[in-house]
Amino acid sequence: MPFFRLAIVCALAATPSFALSAAEAEPPAAPAAPVEKPAPYDGKLQRFAEILGSVHYLRNLCAAHDPSWRQTMAALLEDETKGEPKRAAQLTAAFNRGYRSFAATYARCTPQAVEAESRYRAEGATLAAEITARFGN
Repeated sequence: MPFFRLAIVCALAATPSFALSAAEAEPPAAPAAPVEKPAPYDGKLQRFAEILGSVHYLRNLCAAHDPSWRQTMAALLEDETKGEPKRAAQLTAAFNRGYRSFAATYARCTPQAVEAESRYRAEGATLAAEITARFGN
């Protein structure tokens, strides 16, 4: 009788219903990460993000608290970098670089800070117009 049980167990173990298929034996493959391709205007967009950071700092230094520049940057990140964390990180770094460069230079509002803010806003407006005119809206 023990031989008979051993034969049944061996026979059942050899059937496909008890064996793992190759698909079951291997863990599922992770989905491929989306390929991030830089946009042809990324250089200009990074400069624009840096200007937004600079203007954000200078406006808060010389005028009433104005969160609109930070909100503009958040909207830019949402629109331009969906599913592209590297691009988002690059643009965020550019914004922070612009902010910190003026934070290191100006601790209080001066006529030079007001002039810099005005010039940066003009450069930002020019860049925004160039990017949208050349690459769409």
